[in-house]
Amino acid sequence: MDPSEEPWASSTTPTSSSRPPSPKSQKSQRSVKSSRSARSGQSNRPTEQTPLLARTDSSDDEDEAEPQTSATSSLLQSLNGSTSGKTPLWKRRWPSILALVLLCIFVILIMFGFLASEGIEEYAKQASDFKPTKLSLDSLTQHGVKVQIEGDFTMDASKVQKKSVRNFGRFGTWIAHEAETGATDVQVYLPEYGNILVGTAKIPAIKVNIRNGHTTHISIFTDLEPGSFDGIRNIANDWIEGRLGHIRVKGKAQVPLKSGLIHLGSQYIEESLVFKGNDLPALPRYDITKLNLREAKDGIKGMGADVSIVVENDFPVQLTVPPVSVDVLVGGCQPSDQHIMVGTAETAQMNVEPKTNVEVNVTGHVESLPDSLTTTCPHSKKSPLDWLVGNYMQGEDATIYVNCCKFPDASTPDWARDLLKDITVPVPFAGRDMGSLIKNFTLADVHFNLPGFFAEPGTPEAAPRVSAMIKVVIALPKEMNFPIDVDNVLAKADVFYKKKKLGILDVPKQKANSTRVEAQGKDGPLLLVESYIKEAPLEITDDDLFTEVVSALLFGGKSIMLDIKAAVSVGVDTPIGKFVVREIPAEGVIPVKPNVTGPAIGHGNGDGGGDSIGKLSPKIGNLSIIGTSPTSITLQAYVNVTNPTNYSATVPYFNINILVNDTVLGQATAKDILVHPGNNTNIRVTAVWDPFTNSGAEGKAVGKELLSQYVSRYNTSLTLQTHAGTIPAQPALGSLLSKFPVTFQTPSLATPKKPSDDDPEGPDKPKDEGSHFIREATMHLISSTAIFTLASPFSTTTLYITHLNATAYHDSQPSGKILYDLPIAVPPGLSDTPRLPVDWSLGSVGYDAIKKALGGTLKLSAFADVGIRIGQWRQDIWFQGGAIGAHVRL
Repeated sequence: MDPSEEPWASSTTPTSSSRPPSPKSQKSQRSVKSSRSARSGQSNRPTEQTPLLARTDSSDDEDEAEPQTSATSSLLQSLNGSTSGKTPLWKRRWPSILALVLLCIFVILIMFGFLASEGIEEYAKQASDFKPTKLSLDSLTQHGVKVQIEGDFTMDASKVQKKSVRNFGRFGTWIAHEAETGATDVQVYLPEYGNILVGTAKIPAIKVNIRNGHTTHISIFTDLEPGSFDGIRNIANDWIEGRLGHIRVKGKAQVPLKSGLIHLGSQYIEESLVFKGNDLPALPRYDITKLNLREAKDGIKGMGADVSIVVENDFPVQLTVPPVSVDVLVGGCQPSDQHIMVGTAETAQMNVEPKTNVEVNVTGHVESLPDSLTTTCPHSKKSPLDWLVGNYMQGEDATIYVNCCKFPDASTPDWARDLLKDITVPVPFAGRDMGSLIKNFTLADVHFNLPGFFAEPGTPEAAPRVSAMIKVVIALPKEMNFPIDVDNVLAKADVFYKKKKLGILDVPKQKANSTRVEAQGKDGPLLLVESYIKEAPLEITDDDLFTEVVSALLFGGKSIMLDIKAAVSVGVDTPIGKFVVREIPAEGVIPVKPNVTGPAIGHGNGDGGGDSIGKLSPKIGNLSIIGTSPTSITLQAYVNVTNPTNYSATVPYFNINILVNDTVLGQATAKDILVHPGNNTNIRVTAVWDPFTNSGAEGKAVGKELLSQYVSRYNTSLTLQTHAGTIPAQPALGSLLSKFPVTFQTPSLATPKKPSDDDPEGPDKPKDEGSHFIREATMHLISSTAIFTLASPFSTTTLYITHLNATAYHDSQPSGKILYDLPIAVPPGLSDTPRLPVDWSLGSVGYDAIKKALGGTLKLSAFADVGIRIGQWRQDIWFQGGAIGAHVRL
C-alpha cells in the first residue's frame, strides 16, 4: 500500500507503530522538520499543518480537503512551532511529538484490539463473499487429487447487520488493507458419524485485499486426501437413499495470519456447519436421449445396450473422468433383500466443463439372467423381473441400481478404487405404457363351450368356456433391436362393455408363436403374437349388463365393442435366455359381430343387421315317438337351424320350454351338439309333450286346441323359450336368454323322411289339396258305409283312434254322420280304416249331391270329435277337414 494514498500517511507512522526511533532516525527527522518549518509559510504543500484525519467518508479510497476552522489552524500552528518566541526548539515541539506518538499507539491498539476481538470475526463472517468460478481436477496423485480452485473474494460491508460492527470493521480493514494466510492443512470431520475424518485439504498461502468493495481473484492448487473410506461410503449411501435429513460438518485448521508486515500468529479455527433439507445437494438431473437394446456383438453371448445420457451440470467443475465400469443391479423381492446383478456397463473417458451439460455414452452387456431374478418371490406369483417389467410397461418409473466403481485403466490410483467401491446409486427411468403400443387385438374362430349337466352352479366347472385364436399386434419400442420370440401365454382379462365390467376371462397357459415385422418408415417394428386359447372359462359378473350385450347382438344388428384389460404372462426366448415375464398389463378392443354375412332370414332386412333371432329359422322333421305316459308323449325329431353369428358353440346339455300363447306345454332337450356358423342340419332333439304336468287344466285345454288346429291344417306356431334350468350349471344365463323367446311355425306332419340341406322340411307333399291326415274316402251307398285312407306321420309307432263322431258336409249341408266307438289302428305309412257305418241325411241337399256323384268323385268337408291314443297317452281333439276327395260307390 502506497502511503501517499492514505490520509494519515506520514514519515513517522511506520516507525512509531512498530518500535522506538533510533537516534539516527531522530536526527534525520529533526532535520526534515526544520526544513519543513522553514517552509511553513507555503500553505499549498503538505506540512505538519495538514490534518491527520481530514474527514470521514463512506469510500475507503478517496480523500477530499476540508476548510480549516480558526481553532484548528491555531492548534496546528502551535504544534509546528510557527509562533514567535524564545522557547527552545524541543520545548516548542514536544506537544506535536507527543500527540503524534499517542495517535500512532492509539491506532495500533485499535487495530490489534479489533483483530483480536469477536467484532472482526463477526465482520469477517458476514462481509466476506467468495464466488467460485472454476473447480478443475488437475491430476490424480497417489494419495488423492490435485484440484485447481479459482474464484473471486470480496468484502461487502453492507451485508453486516450490526452498524457498530460494520463501521468498526470497515475502519479496521481500511487500515489493515490486506490479510494473508500461510500454508495450512484443513481437516473435515463428521461428528454424527463417529467424528470420522472425511478428508484433508492442503491449502497454500493466500493473500487477499480485505478493504470494503475490493475484489481479489484467487487461483490456487490444493491437494485433497480422502480420510476414512468406510465412513465416506456410509454417508454417501445414506444421502443416496434419502436417509440424510441433515448433516453437520466440522472443520479444524491452524492458520498462520499476518497483515502487511504485522504477524498475527497462528489462529486455531474450528467451525461447524449444518446442512438441512434443500441445502443438501441432490443427484443431478439427467435425460436418456438414446437407448438401443441389441444382440451382443463380436460373437459374445447375451445382449448389449447403448445408452446416451445428458447430465445437467450446474457447478463450476472441470475435471477429466477416467474410464469407469459399473455393475447394474435390480431390486429383490423385498426392499431389504440384496440387489441382484444382471449385467455390467462401461463409459469411456469424459471431459467435464464448468456449467456445461455432460453427455455420457454408456455401453452395457447382459450375458444371462440369474435364477434369483426369475424365481417367484415367497407368498407371491411374481418374480423380481416381473415387478421391474410390470412397472415399466404400466408407465410407472422403474428403478435399477448402479454399483460403483471399477477402473479399467491400470494407472488409476488404488485409493480411488477403494473409495468408490460398493457405492450403490438408484437410477429411476421412465416407463412406457404398453397399453398404447397394442395396435390390434382380435379374436378369431371363437367357440363357446357351455357347461355340462352335472356341473355344480358357482364352481369353475360351471363357467362357460371360450376357445379362440388370439391375434395381438404390438408396436415394439424402437429401442428393442434384438430378436424376441413368444412361445407361450397365460392371461387373466377383465371384459368391459360401455366401461362397465361384464365378466372375467381366465386364459390358461397356451402355446404361442410370434413373428417380427421390421419397421416401415418412421414406424417402429411390430410383433405379431398368435395363440389358440382352448376352453378358457368366462365368468359373467353382471347379468344385467350381459342381457344388454345379448340384446344388442340379437336385435341391434350392429357390432358391439368389448374392452379387454388383461394381465398377460408370456414366455419369451431372447439372446439372454428363456424366461417368463408375468402379468404384463395389456389392453385391447374386441369387435363382436352380430351375424354372418348374407341375406337376412325372417325379420332381417337383408343387410346383415336387424333381428338376428329371425335368422335362426328352425325347421323340424322326421318325428318319431319314443315314449308315452298317461299325460305325456316323448318325441324325437331332427332339427335344422341357422346360426346367424360368426361363433360356434359346443352344448353338452340344453333344455328349452315349448309354449303356446305363453303357456308351457312341454320341453325340448338337446345333448352333445355342435353349432357352427351358418346352416346346421340334423340336430337330434328330444321333446316331451305334457301340457297337464306343466300347466295343469289350462295347459291341457291349450294343448287340445293346438293339436286340433294342427291336424286340421290351421296355421299354428310354437314358441321356444329358455328358463333357469336350460343350462343347469348356469341358471342366470338361462334366465337371461329367456328374455329372447323364439317363435316358429309348427312343423307339418308327413311320412317320415330325414330332412336334408336342400329340403329342410323333409315331408312328403300331399297328393291332393285335402287334409294331410285323411288322404281320401270311399262312400258305399247301399251298405251305408265309408272307408278312409289315413297317412300316419310316425315311422315306427301305431296311432289308435279310440272313438269317432264325424259329420260330412257338401256346400255346408250335412250329408251323413259316423258314430264309431271301436278302436281303429293307424299304423305307420298309409292305411285304410275298416268300413265305418254312415247314417245318411236322407232328403238333404248334401245326400242328393252324393247320389248324383255315384260312380264319380265328390268333394266333401267334415267335422269330427276324435279320441286318439298312442301307448299310454290319450287325448280328445276336434277335426275339421275340407276338400276331402270322396269316391261314391253303390
